[in-house]
Amino acid sequence: MVPGVTSASVISEATGGDDPADGWFPESVAEDYDAPGGANAPEVVTPPVDVLEDLADGPVLEFAVGTGRIAAPLAARGVRVSGIELSRAMAARIADKPGGDAVEVTIGDMTTTRVAGQFSLVYLVFNTISNVTTQDGQVEVFRNAAAHLRPGGLFLIEVGLPSLRRLPPGQDTVPFAIAPDGDGGGYFGFDQYDVVTQELTSNHITVSPDGTGRFRRIPFRYAWPAEMDLMARIAGMRLKHRWADWDRSQLTAESTKHISVWETNPST
Repeated sequence: MVPGVTSASVISEATGGDDPADGWFPESVAEDYDAPGGANAPEVVTPPVDVLEDLADGPVLEFAVGTGRIAAPLAARGVRVSGIELSRAMAARIADKPGGDAVEVTIGDMTTTRVAGQFSLVYLVFNTISNVTTQDGQVEVFRNAAAHLRPGGLFLIEVGLPSLRRLPPGQDTVPFAIAPDGDGGGYFGFDQYDVVTQELTSNHITVSPDGTGRFRRIPFRYAWPAEMDLMARIAGMRLKHRWADWDRSQLTAESTKHISVWETNPST
């Protein structure tokens, strides 16, 4: 367990570029991950930090802590935060953020990696449960979370709901972004679903004004809230809260994501 881990420049120099051990979030992704705006905008970051601070009643653990987008500001508020992260390139950036030098990071897989101690809250945000692409693997995430929690501890997940209602009959693709840049290039993103296996791929196409481009294809597995409730029961937890967003609004048929909180048995 080390604050900050290794600098990204050292990793890049040692490997000659992206390290395969970093999975889908190597240096070439991590270097742009903290770009201003979007998921990093203060108005996006502050609501989850507010909720997590309110739920925390002692040390907390973030699975897939990434670059510390949530962990660092939470630690800056005085919450003791630990994190598990597979990508060294991502984790290397945590210590540079305000509060980040207090975040203790363990490099490893959130399905199996254990951190010493017991936590009041384990959380997993920004759709990252879907990066685990098998049902068995997702069950192990729930088991691992429960193993880190003290009696009565909480496990929180933020994840999008699959856009299956937007699929026309006979088609499997839903575009989610078309953004020309005005200079002849731009960005196009679409999700491709397999409704039998619950697998999907998120596809990202970026084209420069000179016509050169980059195509990234990332696999995911979607699971409905009811399936996650069963995963929680397998791990010895029960649903405590379910919201449509960080404002704790009610989940409806029109919701695009859910934030769910499960609780371990307070008496064990």
